[in-house]
Amino acid sequence: VQLVESGGGLVQAGGSLRLSCAASGRTFSRYTMGWFRQAPGKEREFVAVISWRGGSTYYADSMKGRFTISRDNAKNTVYLQMNSLKPEDTAVYYCAGGGWGTPPSSYAYWGQGTQVTVSS
Repeated sequence: VQLVESGGGLVQAGGSLRLSCAASGRTFSRYTMGWFRQAPGKEREFVAVISWRGGSTYYADSMKGRFTISRDNAKNTVYLQMNSLKPEDTAVYYCAGGGWGTPPSSYAYWGQGTQVTVSS
């Protein structure tokens, strides 16, 4: 499975962005999918995860109520809608697949990342 993220950019605090992650391969719909982020000098951090059918989601506490993960298996795409963005949300955001839960090490597939910068 190959993953390609898009949708990052520069946004002012309080604004919104929607990230997309397009997956190749017919088995996409079988995988749980997650979003992670990594700020300069920090470890990769769990953001959200969604089950293979989309019926179950889980978020990091700091993202609850602001971020929404969703997926469209017909389009082989997973999304991350980010609202009420804060400067501390600035990071490279990565799409990951084939794992579950919060540890990055549990995921088998990774995208190249997309930069999100939130200005104050």
